[in-house]
Amino acid sequence: MELQINDLVTSIRKEGVDAAKAEAESILAEARKKAEAIISDAKVQAQNEKAAAEKEIGIMKESASVSAEQAKRDAVLAFKTEIQKEFERILKNDIQKELSGAALGKLIRAALADEDIASYKVEVSEVNDALKAELAEELKKGLEIKPTKGVKAGFRLAAKDGSGYFDCSDEAIAEIIMPYFRDLDI
Repeated sequence: MELQINDLVTSIRKEGVDAAKAEAESILAEARKKAEAIISDAKVQAQNEKAAAEKEIGIMKESASVSAEQAKRDAVLAFKTEIQKEFERILKNDIQKELSGAALGKLIRAALADEDIASYKVEVSEVNDALKAELAEELKKGLEIKPTKGVKAGFRLAAKDGSGYFDCSDEAIAEIIMPYFRDLDI
């Protein structure tokens, strides 16, 4: 009987161990499946995050490229504007230098060619002896020369009756000439 009890205990033990082994293997298999699922999900999430990061980097690169082009264009436009301002300044200074003395008298005389001199007055920045000497003949024929604050250099030829004027001041000449410099490809 003792032998039967031992066989029974051994049989129970063996069945319990076998059942425990089977359950352990089942738990391990389930744990492996869960681990594989977690790893698979992690890989998918990592790929998605990598793709999103690469997309964001591409957008940033494109944005940086566009910003660099805009900055380059702005710099070129600013440079061109400064060059044009310098041309204008030089042009105005040269015109002011050239519109004085004998040259001014010759220009006034040319503007009055074939006109009734007595119908006009000339506005200049200052009336000096050199200008009076250059236009002595025209002054005798009735031309008036008046100093005015509106003319820094050059002259403005105005009809005495107020019907119109011909502006040959430094600023007017510069305005007429500057569009030709603005259209240059600098």
